[in-house]
Formats: sequence, C-alpha cells, structure tokens
Amino acid sequence: MPRFGVLGPLTIESPPGRRTTPRGDHQRALLAVLLLNANSSVPVDALVETLWPDTPPKSYSSNLHTYVSRLRARFEGLEIARDPHGYRLVVEPADLDLLSFREAVAAGKAAARAGDPAAAAGHYRRALAEWRGPVLSGLHVPRLDADIARLESERLAAFEDCVDAELSDGRHGELTGELQAMITEHPLRERLAAQLMIALHRAGRQADSLAVHRDLRATLVEELGVEPGAEVRRVHAAVLRGEDPVPPAKAAPVFPICQLPPDIADLAGRESEIAKLSALLGEATRVPVAVITGEPGAGKSTLAVSTAHRLRRSFPDGQLFVPLAGASDPRELADVLGDLLRALGVTGPAIPDDVEARAAVYRGRLADRRVLVVLDDAASPEQVRALLPGTPGSAVLITSRQRLSGLAGADRLHLAPLSGAEAMTLLARLAGRDRVGAERADAERIAKACGNLPLALRIAGSRLAMRPGLPLGKLAGKLEDEVSRLDELQVSDLQVRGSIALSYQALSPAARRAFRLIGRCRTLDLPAWAVSTLIDSAGSENADEAIDELVEASLLEATGLDPTGEQRFRVHDLVRVFATELGRALETHAERVATVAKVSDAALCLADTAARRLPRTVPMPLSDHDVPAQPLADELVERLLRDPGTWFSVERANLVTAVSSLCAVGWRRKALRILERLSAYLYLHSHYTDMRTAYETLRDAAREAGDRHIVVIAEANLAVLLHVRGEYELAAEGYRECSKELAELGDISAQAWVETNLARCLVGLGRAGESLHAATQARELSTVEESGAYARQAESAALHRLGKISEALEIDRRSLAHARERGDERQLGVALQGLSWSLMLDGRPEEALATIEESVRVLRRTTAKSALAKSLRTQGAILAGAGRRDDAVKAYENARRLAGALEERPRELSCTRAIAASWIGDGRADRAIPVLRQCLDEFRAMGGKPATALTLHVLRRAYEAVGETKAAEAAGEEAKRLEVPHDANASTLVRLLLSLTEPAPA
Repeated sequence: MPRFGVLGPLTIESPPGRRTTPRGDHQRALLAVLLLNANSSVPVDALVETLWPDTPPKSYSSNLHTYVSRLRARFEGLEIARDPHGYRLVVEPADLDLLSFREAVAAGKAAARAGDPAAAAGHYRRALAEWRGPVLSGLHVPRLDADIARLESERLAAFEDCVDAELSDGRHGELTGELQAMITEHPLRERLAAQLMIALHRAGRQADSLAVHRDLRATLVEELGVEPGAEVRRVHAAVLRGEDPVPPAKAAPVFPICQLPPDIADLAGRESEIAKLSALLGEATRVPVAVITGEPGAGKSTLAVSTAHRLRRSFPDGQLFVPLAGASDPRELADVLGDLLRALGVTGPAIPDDVEARAAVYRGRLADRRVLVVLDDAASPEQVRALLPGTPGSAVLITSRQRLSGLAGADRLHLAPLSGAEAMTLLARLAGRDRVGAERADAERIAKACGNLPLALRIAGSRLAMRPGLPLGKLAGKLEDEVSRLDELQVSDLQVRGSIALSYQALSPAARRAFRLIGRCRTLDLPAWAVSTLIDSAGSENADEAIDELVEASLLEATGLDPTGEQRFRVHDLVRVFATELGRALETHAERVATVAKVSDAALCLADTAARRLPRTVPMPLSDHDVPAQPLADELVERLLRDPGTWFSVERANLVTAVSSLCAVGWRRKALRILERLSAYLYLHSHYTDMRTAYETLRDAAREAGDRHIVVIAEANLAVLLHVRGEYELAAEGYRECSKELAELGDISAQAWVETNLARCLVGLGRAGESLHAATQARELSTVEESGAYARQAESAALHRLGKISEALEIDRRSLAHARERGDERQLGVALQGLSWSLMLDGRPEEALATIEESVRVLRRTTAKSALAKSLRTQGAILAGAGRRDDAVKAYENARRLAGALEERPRELSCTRAIAASWIGDGRADRAIPVLRQCLDEFRAMGGKPATALTLHVLRRAYEAVGETKAAEAAGEEAKRLEVPHDANASTLVRLLLSLTEPAPA
C-alpha cells in the first residue's frame, strides 16, 4: 500500500521510496478530495462539483467512474469503495499523513490530560513533523478551499497545544524563535502572543515580553478596534508583577473505568453507521443520546460495542456497559443503579435504598466527567430515563428493539441489513475467504436467503466453518426453502426464530394478529393501503394502533412517503417467513385466502383505474371481465391515482411479484387482469424486461394447468415484445399461431389485435400484400373502435408499399377526423403522422411538413414517447425532402435518442442510417461506412427486406464517395434485387435519404 501525503504537495510514495503522482488535473483533484475525507463517504455531487466547478459534462457519471478505475489501476492496493452515497477511500492512519497527524494530536491531548507534558509534547512534535508545507500546495481546487483552511487551523492549534506542553515541561528557551516566526504569520493570534510573552519572561527578557504585548494591543486596536482578551491580560499582569504566568498543573484524572465487552473481530461494514454515531455522541453542549433500533438480529449490540471501543479516547473518564435484557426479562431499575454505583466506587451503606436517590448519586458521580454510557437492549423509555447523566460531557448509546419514541431529545439510527458486499465480507470471514471465493454464486444465494441479516449470516457462516466439507450450494438450497429456512438458521445458542419470537411475544394480541396477517403478503415493500386492507379484512379493530405497535417493535419499518403521498412499510424477509409460519399454524386456510383475495382485488382495481387514465399504446386488448368492485375508499383511490404513471412506477415491482404469487396459488385469471393493466404502463415506458418476465411466468403457469386461452394471450404479448425488438420473423410466426388459436377459442376481439400486429410485422418483412390482407381481416374482426383504428393504420402502411397512395390517404383522413372528434391527443398525433406521410408520398410536401409539425407538437404534450419518436423520424425525412438538411438531422437525432431510451432498435437503426447519410454529404463517408455496415447487419438479422434495401442504397453512395467502385456496384445490385415494384414508401425514402448524401449548398 503506498503512503499518501496531503500536508504539503500531493505525494504518493510507493516502496522503496518511489514517488509518483496521478496523471491529469482531474485525477489529482479526485484523489485529493478523497484523501481529505479518508474513510468517509464523499457524495457524488461533491465530487462532480470538485472536478467540474462550472458545468459538468453530460457523461460526468461515466467519467467519474473512469477516473476512479484509473486511480485503482495506477496505485496497487488503493481501495476506493462505492456505497449508496458516493465513494470512500479506505486507508490506514499510517498510510496517510493527515490521519497520522490527527492520531498523534489525539495522543498528545490524552497525555496532556493525564498530566504528562513531556509525552504530550513528543506526540505533538510527531504530528507537526507530518507537515511539509501548505496543504495540497501546487494543486488549486476551489471546492477544497474551506477544507484546506480548516486543516491549517488544526495545524496552528496543534502547534499551540505543543507549546503549552513544552512550557509546562520547562522547555521555554528553544521556543522564542519559533514563536516569533509564527506570530509574524499570525499577528492577531492572541494565544501565540501570550505563549511568547511567557517564554521571554522565563528567559529573563521582561522588557521584550512587555513589548510583545504592546505590539499585539496596537495591532488589535488598529485592525479590529478591540482590546486583548482575558488570557493575554492575565499573562501581562503576571509579567508586570514578576510572577510565572503559567497556572498550576491540574491533577491527573482518575483512572478510567471500562466495562465494555470485547470488540468483535469480524465486524463487517457498518462504517457509515459508526461515523454517524460518533458524530452524534461527540456533541459537547448537551448530553447526546443515540438510540440504535432495528429488527431482531440486525447487529445492534455489536455495533454499539464496536462504536464505544472506537470512542474510548473521546471519553477518557470511562465507558459503562449496562445489559438491560429488555427483550426477554427487563431488569429492575434499582438493581441496575446499584450495579452502576458500585462500579463508580459507591459501596455498602453509601448506596441509598430509594431508586430516585440512587439515580441522584449516579448523576453526581458522572458530573463534569466524560463518560460513555452504553445501555444494551432497553425495553422502554422508562427503563433508561434515570440512567441518563445530568451534565454535558458524557453521552449515552442505547440499543433497543423498540424505537423508544417517548425518549425526548434522542437521535435514532435504524440499523438496516448489511449491503450485499458487506454480507459477503462477513460470510468470508466466518467460512473462509478462499472457500467463499471459489463458490461465490452459492455464497450470494446464502446471503440472499439470510436477507443480509448479520445474525442469520453469522449462523450460516458458523455452520459452514464447523463443516469444512459442506458445499455452499447444499446449504443455500436448504435456506431457499421457506418452510425449513428458520430450522436451518440455528447453531448452538444462536437462532433467528427465537430472536424474532422474543419481539413477537411482547406484542399485544391485536398487534400479533396484524403481524401474522402481514406475513401473507409476499412483497417486502408495502404501501399503507395494502397493510390496512390486510388487517381490516380480518375484522381487526384499531388497525392503525396495531401498525404503530409493530413499527415501534421494529417488526415493521416505516420507510417514508412514496411519490403518491402514501406511507410505505418494509418487512424483512426472515421476519415475513416467521410471520408466515405463525399464520399457517394459527389461521385457517379459508381465512388466509379471504385476506389475500381482498388485497389482490384492491390492487387489481387500482391498476384498472390507473391503466384507463394512461394513453393506450400496448397493441393488445384490455379485457373488462373479472374486475371486482373497488374495496378502497373513493377519496383514497383519487389521491393515489392523481398521477397514474407515478402510481405504476411506485408499485411496478410489487405488481410484477403479485403476478408470480397469484400464479403460484392458481389465480391465473386475476394475474392476467393485473398484468394487462400493468402492461399499459410497462409498454408505454419500454420496460420490456418486466413484461417478458411476467408474461413468461403467466404462460408457464397456464400451460402447466392446461389453461389454453391464457397461454395464447401470454404468447401474443410475448410476440409483441419480439416485434418491438425487430425480431420480425419470430414475431410473425408467433402472431400467426396465436391468431389461429384465438379463432378456435372464439376470442374475436384479441384475434383482431393480433392480426393487426401481424400486418405491421409483415410490412417490416417487405410482404405488403400479405400485410394488407391481415390488416383488412383485422378491421373486419374489430368489435371496438380502438382496435379498428389500429387496423386502419396498418392498412395505410400496407397500401403505401403497394403504391396505392390515394386509398391510404382516404383511410388516414378518416382516422384524423375520428381522432379530432375523440379529443385524445395521442391518437391525434398518431393520425397526423400517418396522414403526413401519405401526403408526402402523394407529392404534396408542404402539406406534409405542416401536418407532421403539428403531430410533433401534439405528441410532445403527451407521455407517448414511442409515437413521438416515430413522428420525429417522419419529420426528419420530410425536412430532408424540403432541403432543410440541418433541421432534418436534428429531428433524426432526437428520434434516435428517444428510440434508444425506449429500446426500439429498428427505429433507432433507421435514424442512425439517416444521420450516417448526412455524414456522406459532409465529406465524412469514411466514418459513415462502418456505421452503415452495422445497420445493414442488424436489418438483415431482423429479416427486414425494405430496411435492408434502403441501407444498401445509402451504403452504395458512401462507397462511391471514397472511390470503392466495386463495393458500390455490389451494394447497388443487391439493393435492386431486394426492391419491390410499386413500393412508393421505399422509393420515396431512397430519394430523401440520398438527398442527405449530397454536399450541402455553399
């Protein structure tokens, strides 16, 4: 590990004595800010402001990641960790001069308090020796100016403390020259002046000492208009009297008390929590009280003990540790106070019988001392109030499964499970690094099954340590079975079930029942409406009181308000498994089914209302069958769905999980209804992975149950996802099979949508005749206006490719008139786009341009990003035909950006092709050729013949521009072979794209 230096020029010294420095100002600035905040997380925003104080680049996140990676690669052993808040450089005190300086200063202060000025001076001199000049000299980073100023103040304070120690040790002779130099730098520093006066006076130079006072007073009056402070006046008076100004040394403090248990050796993570607690407990103007809360097994006591050990130097008078046994058998306050008083030297008859009197003596013993009191496993606020010190200087650290909400003035730290990396570190320390590294995937399964809970991980790691030959995969498999998971998580006297049971048994009957009900919900992130529905559905009274009790007991965590204004709750997976166990044992099957049914009904009804308020973009029907009455209050529904897209974004993960859970219990029809509605949001925002996962889960469950209709509906939606990714052949095959199945099943409505999708897919494959047949059949099958309009759009696209422009125009005009009547802006924008392109193909470019510009304006006001991308692409083509080259390229770039974000690869490629065509016209054909080849390869893979032919035409022009005649001829010949007669769409697009390849007019 290299040794870093910031107390002077930025240096990195690697053994054996080789000094290096990062390349580039950004890397040096990044390393500097991480070093100044060593072992603490630096937010990304602060790093960005440091590196780019004016305007950060759009790619700042990737740039920052690159700089961090380069630092790690350049300096072997450099550890820069990423956490949810930012980046943290992990370094030992010996490897950074700043930390070595602070460590030596702390040792000097401790020695001074212990009455050993010689040792204190030695520590301070060692600290000051770390300084090689001004902080980060030669590196100007405006963001660090305040930090640098603070460090200079620390250096000056350490020097003054050092002088005090050396004056106390009688070493005044060698200080006068050093002090005079420092006063020259800091002429207003009164403490330095007082120290120089003392040193000169002791050296027999009374006149010079008084001259220092005169100079200081003149400077203060002239510059600040103030007289010297009390300390300088006291020293001045003593010098005038001929007395030694140094007051008598304080008596050495009492030997400190330390009752802390041993610090745990294998603590993993928790650095940010320790830092936060250390800051809270360091408050000197009051008695700080910090409460660590968290679910059973979160490691509250371990964190408290580890933090207390790290803070021992900050509390030199001692650390008291008091086990209160709040979760099992809370100790009597009188007994606790008796033990504390005996530890503090009060014995026998001096210990009062009265509890309040004992508390008074306890507070008296701690008065004006710096003692850290650790109260472990508190049961209630009443149990700890009498144990709080009465004067500032001391601090209290409490652990409790309860939030202790009634404890006024306390700061609370909720202890969450470990992060994934921290969990793996703990597991590796317990089971062996090599073993965990060799079976990493199975180790991650174990950590996930343990919910990253320290107690569970410690049990799992201990079991692995006891059985070196046990494969990690075998233990992971046992832990992944919810029925036996808690049975597996016990070793010796440690067990997760027993730990959770202690908290459960302390609940009231109503809260116990609420706890078991919540266990029926498989999602871990719960909205308040779902929790209340679960509890109210069982006829429970005072649901809010039961919820509050569960939150207070750390069995349910309130995580704040979501963007809809709804309170969210989190339940740890192991806690949920315990609650599910209890539910199976204490509730009937009918009761469990009824409760889950009501919650799923509420979710379905909310999803139904939200979906109908979103623009309908997913090309599949939304069935009205099997939708129950809404069980939630109307005002709650309106508040939650004020912005339906926001509600879907908040509940997206829960709804995907609900589909899986409902399939698992055989409620496939309800799962389909929820997924149909969720798809309205997922498709609109291109969350195709979630759609595919959910529909595959539904399809597999329906196939296993022999539910043919749901299988077909799921397959039709999966074909839509193939289509949108450009896998035309597979999509067309899927559509044909689904259409046939739906006809046999008599679902004409769904068949109409599938035939329309097939028609659009066939257009992409260059099979316009088949496309028109499918679109016509779809229109004839349509029973609702929405699917009929969608079919007419497909008809128009097919007619374009057949050269029947007048028929397409008629269809598009009717579609536009209908859209204007409906007043739906998305439909209006789509209809305008279709008409604009028909007008362009009909040789009416001015009308086409006005129409497409209206389409873009309308769609920009909607959330229909896919439709907007399509209209922008059409706008680019029409602008190219109008000779407005720059505007055309800009429209194509905007369309490509949207299509890329939506994962619509075919559209993204077509825009890329047009942009590459413009490069040819700009004289950059050599840059365009590899891009066009990539487009060509992907269009061929998709099976899109028209798109392939168009790309070949542009590529031919690029080859001609660079003089590759044979390649140009080959591309042109292949394009001609792929061309379809009468395809007005293709011939027009070729002309417009090739216009972009022409040099721009001067």
